[in-house]
Formats: sequence, structure tokens, C-alpha cells
Amino acid sequence: MQIAAHIAAQPNSQTSSQSSDPLLSPFRLGGLLLRNRIVSTSHASMLDEGGMPTERYQRYHEEKAKGGIALTMIGGSAMTSRDSSWGGGQLNLSGDAILPHLEAMARRIHDHGTAIMCQVSHLGRRATALGSGWLPAIAPSRVRETRTRSFPKEMDRADIDRVVADYAAAARRCRQAGLDGVETLTGGHLLGQFLSPRTNLRTDGFGGSTANRARFVLMVHEAMREAVGPDFVIGIRYVIDEGGEDGLHMDESLEIAHMLQREGHIDFFNCIYGRMDSDLLLTEHNMPGMFQRSAPFLSEVRRFRAEVGLPVMHATGIRDVATARHVLREGIADLVGMTRAHIADPHLVAKIQRGEEDRIRPCVGASYCLYRKAHCIHNPATTRETMLSHEITPADTPRRAVVVGGGPAGMEAARVLAERGHRVTLFEAGSRLGGQVLIAAGAEGRQDLLGITEWRRGELERLAVDIRLNMYAEAADIAAENPDIVIVATGGVPDLDWLDGGEQCTSVWDMLSGHVPAQDDVLVYDGTGRQAAPSCALKLAAAGKTVTFVTPDAAAAVEMPYQDTSSFRKRLYQQGVTPLVDHRLIRVRREGNRLAAILRNEMTDEERVIVTAQVVVEHGTLPMDGVFNDLRALSLNNGITDIDRLLAGRPQDLQPGRFALHRIGDAVASRDLHASIFDAYRLCSQL
Repeated sequence: MQIAAHIAAQPNSQTSSQSSDPLLSPFRLGGLLLRNRIVSTSHASMLDEGGMPTERYQRYHEEKAKGGIALTMIGGSAMTSRDSSWGGGQLNLSGDAILPHLEAMARRIHDHGTAIMCQVSHLGRRATALGSGWLPAIAPSRVRETRTRSFPKEMDRADIDRVVADYAAAARRCRQAGLDGVETLTGGHLLGQFLSPRTNLRTDGFGGSTANRARFVLMVHEAMREAVGPDFVIGIRYVIDEGGEDGLHMDESLEIAHMLQREGHIDFFNCIYGRMDSDLLLTEHNMPGMFQRSAPFLSEVRRFRAEVGLPVMHATGIRDVATARHVLREGIADLVGMTRAHIADPHLVAKIQRGEEDRIRPCVGASYCLYRKAHCIHNPATTRETMLSHEITPADTPRRAVVVGGGPAGMEAARVLAERGHRVTLFEAGSRLGGQVLIAAGAEGRQDLLGITEWRRGELERLAVDIRLNMYAEAADIAAENPDIVIVATGGVPDLDWLDGGEQCTSVWDMLSGHVPAQDDVLVYDGTGRQAAPSCALKLAAAGKTVTFVTPDAAAAVEMPYQDTSSFRKRLYQQGVTPLVDHRLIRVRREGNRLAAILRNEMTDEERVIVTAQVVVEHGTLPMDGVFNDLRALSLNNGITDIDRLLAGRPQDLQPGRFALHRIGDAVASRDLHASIFDAYRLCSQL
């Protein structure tokens, strides 16, 4: 294979004699030699342009290759056929227009010693019938999927033959472009729809018995093998158990796996578990969110691998190096997919090789990457490789810098400035770094968020940043440091000023942190759709309080990744909390020793009153900008950040004698965690 020569030339290549770490040992996958056991599996990054993997898509995957990964797999749900579109965000393998882009990408990835494969798939009933070519969705049977909502056409033999040929053509294009292999996908996609008795109700030769339901899958892989030859790697991302009473079970999945092995057309199984018919099932099975435990399906994968003779890959929820190493040492799988871990830190493998495992930026399982075009919640350079570098370059002239505020934005600003070579002092009013993350991490299922601030704390210590805790810095304190650069990252305080009667309410912060005791009867108002309010409601309900949850949105938890949205909604129902949606809190008044919350229906403008012992409000934050305003007149730039320079990646003005003043994060406006860290990174990496 093409990649073998590239791997041999890499200085970081490992052999079993060079390293006892199973993660770094080479592995042969079919005719392909991989330099280690760590892979990034296929996922929909949404970085394509019209189905083509252009510069941004390529640079995103190239960064992982630079970082030492063995294999990067592209094209999550790449479409084999014109009627396999969900409306955008997929690579389009249904025609030759993609070839030059794939060729350029293969060369780029191979130059770093990394192999590259592409997932090829047909969505079946998951496709949209109301976009792209406005073609009907097709499926083995007329069974609608709840999540994507198309009523599919039952495939006839002409459809079957056409799609088989499309799979073969897609695989041929990948080989022609110089890729090292492809994988198909069962799951909730067309191949899996034929395999599952839940979605295959046919009575012809493609339905009924296990062998009949497997016939289409066998035909697809036979056609692909004939199209690409014996030395091109073909794998299958394979559901080993659908996890429901009426679906595909492990025993039958093993029976089909043995059929695939006997046919000899595949080289590996990429094991996944469960269904993807709804957001909740995707969350609890295929793409675990923060409420799910780490690597939840290892016991099922272990059983599967023990009964098949082909290499096994597994990726679900393996976010840290210790778990990945355990998977290999215990013989659970042969290759470990650390996909979201590489979104957090694409240089993960290189850091293991350098003995810097403690410097790996952790994946905290926030699922932000499934919400905002594969952006990592705390690595702003990921998916922005065309505009931001993952490696911070030293400044030409070291400066004196002061950062005010030790939340995530301030910690990131101090880290980046120190990496640039500046001498940095960080003032934090509290006794501990972390800001709002410390409050958020106290909620159920969100403890791993501490990885965001703990990683930065370790980096600040390594960079010898002067950290001054319990220091409420005022303008005179900052000026006394004779800084050249001042970054104000003082964050915000809960916004209750907008509400008539807000002084009688409690903030979600105070409730989550335990600063204010909870009453027995509480109304929680969520004006943001973010995680804080439902986290608070769950905490109160678990403590036995009677909770009324109110939001002006059409559903609870709307401003979150679908993993969190579905998980929060499920847990609210489990705790007996039925959200009152489409209602806005407009004022609160006292009635004796109780509080009356006046709500307005967003649809009808009708008002209703709920009387309760306590009203807890989440409505974002007000900027803490006092020290910023005090410093403006003393600064070089009056605290104004040049937006044109910022967006163009050009440095802001710095001059001797007066300090440049900038503010970031919630000290500017109430936004999310990623926005605050992005603010710090793109500004400070150019100062």
C-alpha cells in the first residue's frame, strides 16, 4: 500500500522493541501497516463545501496526521448515491467531481505518515426527501424513522441493484484517489435497515430469515471487493447489538459477522452498539454525552471480538489515554478510536511519544463538537486550522502582561500570552481558578468540565505564570505592574436586573453552589436554554423539592447539543418535572411569605400566576466591567479592540509607555464557554 513507505520514513514511527506502550505498537490491517493503534473514526465535521473536502476539511484532518495518529477516517455518512442526502454536511461520493479533492487530501495525509480511509454509506430511510434532488428516501420497508421523519419508498430490485453498484463505484473512486481503504456502516443506515428485524419487514429473498436479511449487505461488499481488488482495505462499522427487545441481538449479529468473514470481502469490524432512531438513542448508544459513563460498551465489544477472527476497532466514549490503553491491554479491541479526543487535542499521539501525556488537552465529553461544526468546547483552533494554528509562535518582543480574572477566558489568555514569551501576572479575586466552570461542574453529570480549567492550571504552572489568588485587583494595582498588555476577563454576574421583582429571586449560581438554601417548593425559570437551569432543577428535584420548570422556549434545553437536550429532558421527566414551555417570566411579587411568579404565554399573551416559596432565575450574566472602565482612559487604545485586525488575524497595536487594554469573554457579553476561550486565543496569539 502507498502508506507503508511514508510510515517507514517517519522519525516518530514506533516498533514493539522501541516501546512497551500498546498504543504505540504498529498494527497490520489487511495489507496496510499502521504506525500505532490510535485512529480517528469517521464523523460528520460539516466542514465540506458542497460535498467536497476542500481546504478547511483537509487541514482539519491533516492536523491529526501531524500529531502522529495512525489512521484518520473521513466522510462520516459520505453519500454513495444521489438519494442518500440528509441535506448537507456529507462528502459526495456519487460522482467524479470529488476525485481531485480526495487525491490532494490523500497526498497531504500520507506526507505525515498517516493512513486515510473514507466511510461510504447510503442513509436509506434517514435521507431527506425534501432537499438535494428531492428524491424519495428508500428503505427495505416502509418504516419511518422518528428522527429524520421521511416516509421511505420500499426498494424494488432495480433500487437494490443500483445501490449495490453505487457502493462499488464509491469504493473505486476512493481507491483511484489514493486512499488506503473504506468502511461501510450498518447502524441506522441502509445496510443496518436490511439487517434489523425492526426495519426489514420484507417477505422476499431480502427479508425474513437472518440469511435473507444479510443478503443485501453481502452483495454490497462483494461488489466493492470486485471494484477495488484484494489489497485495498474494506471494513464495516458494525452494530453488534441494537439494545432493544425487537431489534438485532448479539447472537444474530455474530451469525451475520461470520457470514461476512466467510465471504472474505472485509478486513475489519468497527464495533458500535445500539440504534440511532432518535436523539436520545444516539446519545445513549452511538455518541455518549456527559450523562453517560466513559466507554460504556467495552464488555459487549470484548464478547464480540472473542468470537470473530478479524481485527476489531472500537471508538464509543473512549476519551482518555488510560482507557484506550486498557482496551488494548485487555484484548477488548485491536485499534482504538479516539475521535472526540483528537478534536480536543489533535497532537495527542505526539505527546504520548514525547512523554508528555500529562499535557494532553482532555476531552471533557461536552458534545459541543456535535453542536457547532465539530468545534471543541475548549480548543478554538480545531476546525479553524485555516485561520488559527494549534502551535503558538513566540512573539518578536517579550512584553509585560496582566490578566484580570481567573475563569476559563482569563486562564486561556494567560496561557497563550505566556506561550508567546510574555511575562504574565494573573489576578483572581477568588481562592481558586476556574470561574463559572467550578459552579457548572458541581451539577450531576458535569464533573468532567473541570478538565477544562485543570488542564490550564497545569499549563500555567509549567509556564511559570505569576498567579495571585484572593486578589480583587483595582486599576491602581494593575497600573503598578507597569504592563504593556492588560486583558480584562472578569466575567459576569447573574442578570436579575431585567426582572420586575428580581431582588426577591435567587440566581441559579447561588442555588447550584449551595450559597442559598432551597425551599420545598421552587419555580426554576430558564431564560437561556443552556445547561445551568435544568441542572439546577434536577439537583432540586433529586433533593426531594417540588420543582416547576418554566421556559419561554418551545422545549426545555434548546440551546445545547442534542445529546444534552435529550438527556436533560429525559431526566427532568424521570424526576417528575414536566417543563412549562412557551411562558416568559415578566415579574415577581410577594404574597405573604410566598412569591407570585407572573408568566406570559408567548403564543397568546395570556398571563398566569404560579405561587411558590422560591423563584430561581437563569437569564445569563451582566458584564463585570468596572475595572475595565476605570482603565480605559489610561490605556493606549481606550479599551477598543480593532475588530478588522482581530478577524484578519493581525496583531493589535502595542507601543512603549502605555498599555493596550482589551476585554474578553463574559466581561463583554453573556455567551458560552467556547466563545470566551476563542476570544482569548485569537486575540492573545497575536499580541
